[in-house]
Amino acid sequence: MVYNVIGLMSGSSLDGLDIIFTELEEMRGAWNYNIKACNCYEYDVEWKTNLFNAKNLDAYNYMLLHINYGKFVAGKINQFINENNLYHQVQLIASHGHTVFHAPDLNMTSQLGDGATIAALTGINVVSDLRNMDVALNGQGAPIVPLGEKLLFSGYDFYLNIGGIANLSFQTKNNFIAFDVCAANSILNKLALLKGKEFDEDGKIAATGSINTTLLNKLNELDYYIQSFPKSLSNDFGLNKIYPLVQSYKINVSDALRTYVEHIAQQVFNSVKNLLNDESLQNLHSYKLLITGGGAFNKFLVEVLKEKLTLLNIDIVIPESEVIKYKEALIMALLGVLRWREENTVLASVTGALRSSIGGAVWIGQEA
Repeated sequence: MVYNVIGLMSGSSLDGLDIIFTELEEMRGAWNYNIKACNCYEYDVEWKTNLFNAKNLDAYNYMLLHINYGKFVAGKINQFINENNLYHQVQLIASHGHTVFHAPDLNMTSQLGDGATIAALTGINVVSDLRNMDVALNGQGAPIVPLGEKLLFSGYDFYLNIGGIANLSFQTKNNFIAFDVCAANSILNKLALLKGKEFDEDGKIAATGSINTTLLNKLNELDYYIQSFPKSLSNDFGLNKIYPLVQSYKINVSDALRTYVEHIAQQVFNSVKNLLNDESLQNLHSYKLLITGGGAFNKFLVEVLKEKLTLLNIDIVIPESEVIKYKEALIMALLGVLRWREENTVLASVTGALRSSIGGAVWIGQEA
């Protein structure tokens, strides 16, 4: 079967809305993809402010934003279809939405972007709310990409996505395990803003700094890092806990960035080492780790990761730029198709849910 699908992703770093149009083909249980078009529509200042402040709204205004963001998303999809001449080619839209609240311990997660609105304004069937079923089943609802990694990117032992939050996936002997590692670009970008930069290009600012050992130790001592998986992070962990802690040390920006790069690398190293120890696999052979997400473009961060992970016989692979940028949107497209086919979209071994599940609400945008 062949499916022509649009996948959407909006990450916690607030850089923009990722849209991808892909051809997904399933043949005897094996999946392949062909990226036909992709783009990131950057948020303007108003939308960045609206999304960042969404958590402070009352219920009425939050729901209005939910609808209005759905209108914004639908408008960008229609623009994308027009720019790429995709009329009558898109069978399905899979929308992740923009996460505002994530409290799986209370069986709650909330993503902005009303699926019904998107379906109504595009005239195309939509799958949304991909995390909710897993959270209702006492799962973490995150990370959500591991099943897509398993089906579309075989041949790797580890998958590291460095977005606003860094998450790690690992294929064990018996299960697929994944969890959020630490806040990543959400902190690096916020620190870069202090230098008037939207992000630290290639990690050049961090590369000029020095590690503040006291701050690094405080960061590494945070309770989250000693929790066992499955586990996941909300955006508030970075913005309300990590960033104020970094700022409290009143060090210059380059030192803060260098220290936080070191923190990310150490937490990834610790996570990989613990997984290998749990599997009794360490040093038996080399492993392949695929890095995607905006952090894969941070050359300095990748260098620091390579230096550390070499000690564990880990070979880092950086894929082509389209995969780096749009892997999550691509996987949303796949999850939407799996939901349409009524197949599992979330693995209980990843999220700790009572069972694996078929997640996603379906909105029929096409006329009968």
